Amino acid sequence: MDLKIEKDYYTAEDYYNLPDDRRAELIDGQFYNMATPSREHRKISMELGTMINNYIKSRGGECEVYAAPFSVQLTEEEDTVFEPDLSVICNRDKLTDRGCLGAPDWIIEIVSPGNGGHDYIRKLRKYMAAGVREYWIVDPSIRAVTVYNPETDGKCRTSYYEFDDRIKAGIYDDLEIDFKEIAK
Repeated sequence: MDLKIEKDYYTAEDYYNLPDDRRAELIDGQFYNMATPSREHRKISMELGTMINNYIKSRGGECEVYAAPFSVQLTEEEDTVFEPDLSVICNRDKLTDRGCLGAPDWIIEIVSPGNGGHDYIRKLRKYMAAGVREYWIVDPSIRAVTVYNPETDGKCRTSYYEFDDRIKAGIYDDLEIDFKEIAK
């Protein structure tokens, strides 16, 4: 559901001036309301975020994990600001008081009913164009994970998994996420 339209085109500044209680994303100059996450959505997000954060800390890594609400503005000129469920940022120069300015290294979106088009189409296109190194879409309704890894030739390798699988994170050599542990 879209926010009440007051203008034809919105900017990142309009996004940052939204009331604190308004959850929305700005995509190509238009606001889109975000559904309140379900209990399962929140559980998956918490489990994944904890696993990834523990992995990074146990290895003394430089990357940081942020959970929504956390703003990701892919470029300064962009008329698009997302709130991914999880963002892993390895270049701390991209972090601002408002969130992340530039492409995170790894983004995980957990599909909510009614917003799959944003995750599978709009966000995928924007994330790949901006240089996100890895993008996971976790879909609890079908108990599946789609992993996108852009390649140097401009193509994108896509892999599909079920919640019974172990999934290797592409940005790390030895991190595997066991979805059986998450989706109990």
